[in-house]
Amino acid sequence: MTDPQIASLLIQLYGPGAAGVQAPLDALLARHIATHPPKAAARQRVPLTAADVMLITYGDQVREPGIPPLRTLAGFCERHLRGGVSAVHLLPHYPYTSDDGFAVTDYRAVNPNLGTWEDVAALGRSFDLMFDAVFNHLSAQSGWFQRFLADDPAFRDFFVTVEGNPDLSQVVRPRALPLLTEFASASGPRRVWTTFSADQVDLNVRNPAVLLALLDTLLFYVARGARFLRLDAIAYLWKEIGTPCIHLPQTHAVIQLMRAVLDRAAPETLLITETNVPHRDNLSYFGNGTNEAQLVYNFALPPLVLHALLRGNATHLAHWAAALRLPSDQVTFLNFTASHDGIGLNPVRGILPPAEIDFLVDRCQAHGGFISYKDNPDGSKSPYEMNIVYFDALSNAAAGEELDVQVKRFLVSQAIMLALPGLPGIYVHSLLGSRNDREATLASGIPRRINRRKFLRAELERELTNANSLRHRVFAGYRRLLAARVRHPAFGPLAAQQVLQLPPTVFGLLRSTSDETLLALHNLTREPVSLRLPAEANPRNGWRSLLAPTATPFNSTVTLAPYEVLWAAAG
Repeated sequence: MTDPQIASLLIQLYGPGAAGVQAPLDALLARHIATHPPKAAARQRVPLTAADVMLITYGDQVREPGIPPLRTLAGFCERHLRGGVSAVHLLPHYPYTSDDGFAVTDYRAVNPNLGTWEDVAALGRSFDLMFDAVFNHLSAQSGWFQRFLADDPAFRDFFVTVEGNPDLSQVVRPRALPLLTEFASASGPRRVWTTFSADQVDLNVRNPAVLLALLDTLLFYVARGARFLRLDAIAYLWKEIGTPCIHLPQTHAVIQLMRAVLDRAAPETLLITETNVPHRDNLSYFGNGTNEAQLVYNFALPPLVLHALLRGNATHLAHWAAALRLPSDQVTFLNFTASHDGIGLNPVRGILPPAEIDFLVDRCQAHGGFISYKDNPDGSKSPYEMNIVYFDALSNAAAGEELDVQVKRFLVSQAIMLALPGLPGIYVHSLLGSRNDREATLASGIPRRINRRKFLRAELERELTNANSLRHRVFAGYRRLLAARVRHPAFGPLAAQQVLQLPPTVFGLLRSTSDETLLALHNLTREPVSLRLPAEANPRNGWRSLLAPTATPFNSTVTLAPYEVLWAAAG
């Protein structure tokens, strides 16, 4: 039976041509539902709690000789992360040709260097899974693109091509690379839209056959066990010459169509949009709070937390956090500080003054990182992303600072992320206390490789058991924070938040449900801070610490040690 919302969105996208899409889409939905009956009814609230925490990792992050990396990853996660992490974002585990997985050659295959679909399923037996839907582009060496170049009629309009010399100056570019790449095809040279690189050719979703193929792939991922689906670089999906080709209404309509399809066929599945753009534009991917993504990457958070700790001042972070609003209780943020990419700067333009963004850029370079630039419409370039491990963004390895201080500062950054409303996404290198891998960047010429080191399991586990190692200190501290978070519902995505008015050296929150109130204080400096809590943070029976259960309860006054995290429950 045709869904009215789906039918309306198809008409919005394709006008009279929508009639030719509706029947095959209905058939696709019917096949999926027949073989994979929906697991949950339509919901009124986002089905996430304080116990939901996601690890972000590559499939070959941890390796052992003679064992498929996905199998090793599953064993490592089972041993070390159960009880603290509930889900794993498996970065693109498909065959690829470049961009460390994001130039996919086959959406439906597992990279044989990683393992098999059974290895993916084994990981999914202990953890919820998030797969990447890399739907803006495919590898130039993919089967689809090779059939396009061969002038196969079924693939003739599968990719975005440009003829003549139209004005493309308005197009927003995420990278300082050519927008168009010429390829030799059976019918002659063709200029193809390549938003991200010459090896990543953009799909033409204006062709209904392409959209049907992508929706089919989306449901294939659900059938393979994905609870979360990450729409990679989705803001650039729809192209209209004469526009910026970002955040277009048709792009939002496609995401809404994906949501409608999943709500009907797999309502237990959650859509996440990855849009590294200014904060206001990022929020638009929630739609009206019921019809688009259930989760949006909170891209402003990483640079704001970094800025607060480098300056020892929470003013900008607190002002931003106090203004956070969600359009409904059916959506939330995916909070993170680090990922396989760098620390985006566009999300804080308009939140941080330009001079403070320049400060972050300077500090990144001083701490051994790199800066990636984007092209502007006027031909200039501006910093787009800081490529650096988050630990080293906060601490200069060459400065001789005590390791204990560096670890405490880093854990404050992670505690802030864990205390805010949303689903925490923890990049594996943050969990494991990694430092810059500059050698990998210099050897490859790829700035993001600074943050993508892989491990031998035996060596990694030796470091994790060595109480004096950086990895052990960070991992043990992180596990302590996670153990406290997952036990308390008031840290959940839907619990109320109040940002406290405190001295700028401290970032403080109240989180509350009808049954529980929590206090989260974070000293951003190397100095002890004494403060009197505001009236709203003075429960009748005082506070008891969550991180140090034997500590003396306290009431309206508290002294925080340098870089101390103090989480407490009322009563």
